[in-house]
Formats: sequence, structure tokens, C-alpha cells
Amino acid sequence: MNSESHSLDRRKFIKQASLATVASAGLMSFTSNPGPVSTGLNDINIVGPKEGFSPHIGTLVSMMNWMRFVILRPVNGMSIKDLDYLVDDNANSIGAMLWHLASTERFYQIHSFEGRRWGDWDQKDKDDWSVASALGQPARETIKGNPLEFYLEKLETVRAHTLKEFAKRDDDWLMEVDEEWGWGPTNNYCKWFHVCEHESNHNGQFKFIKSRIPS
Repeated sequence: MNSESHSLDRRKFIKQASLATVASAGLMSFTSNPGPVSTGLNDINIVGPKEGFSPHIGTLVSMMNWMRFVILRPVNGMSIKDLDYLVDDNANSIGAMLWHLASTERFYQIHSFEGRRWGDWDQKDKDDWSVASALGQPARETIKGNPLEFYLEKLETVRAHTLKEFAKRDDDWLMEVDEEWGWGPTNNYCKWFHVCEHESNHNGQFKFIKSRIPS
């Protein structure tokens, strides 16, 4: 198999797997008392320790998985035109924000797994992630024309590395406190919960933008 065919097969697999996950989310009902829900997604609604991780890291992973499951719901089936849509001249597109989420997670990998501080990126990371990290006008000018699977592949690739690194660490590492962090003493648990919370923030933006896309 040549490299081009392998790349196409990989993109097809990622798209099918990711969109199947999103489609299954239709089973979930966010009512005040939804009752038990079976998604067929390895107990996606069970927050708690997960096999292959220390107890607290596994609980964090379960929250990150659930949030990722939720943020992909509103983007399911979006066309390139939808992903590139700008509400106004100062807005960010959904496509750019999906890349931004992968970029943010990559930053926390660089920081907490590699021991590097903000801005201490090598050239490859700068080329891959800096525009999406900052968003704004550079992103409006350059992040467009990509299908949904383009962004899903970035999210999945980055998340796979996060899970691989989490599996190497324990709860003592998760509880380690960084006394010099920008918003005050912060442990690794809080930093990585912020990655989850950050996706929640953009989930609201996805829904708002989607509601404004001309039918």
C-alpha cells in the first residue's frame, strides 16, 4: 500500500469511528432525571477509575472522554462551509476552534510531560499549533477549507498521546503542585481538568455558531 492510500484509509477510519461516537450520543438525554443510559461506548457515562490508569488519573480520563463525546455532538455532519462559517468579522470558526482544542491539549502535554514552560515550543510544534492556539485574524485567514475529519484526526492523535503518557504516571504525579503557575499554586490534576473545562467552554460556542449558520 502506498503512503497516499494509507493516509486516505486512516482518515476514513478516523472519520467513521468519530462520527459513530457522535451519532451514538443521540441516545443521551440531558433532562433533569434522564435515568440510566446505555451508549455502547465503554460506559461513557460512568465517571470513575478506568483500567490501565491509577485511580484518580482514570477518573480524570473518564471526565475528559465524556466531555470529548459531548463536544463532538454539535459538529456531527458539518460541511466545510459550516466549519468555516464566521458569525462576524471578529469571530472564530468552528473548524478553527476544533484545531484550537487540540492545540491547547498539546501545550499541556509539552508543559506537564516534557517539563517545558509557556512559549517554549520547538519549531515543529510552532508550525503545527501556534496559529490555532492564538486564533484571531491569522486563524481566520488560514484555517479554512478543511473537512471535519481533518480536525477529528488532530484531536484523536493528540488525545492518544495524552492517554499514553497518563498510563505511565500515578496519582502522586497528578497531585504534584506547581507553585509558579500563572494563576497561583496549581496541581497537575487542576491543569488537566482545565483541558476538560476548556472543551466545555467551546462547546457552548459551537452550539451558538451552529444556530446562526444559514440553513
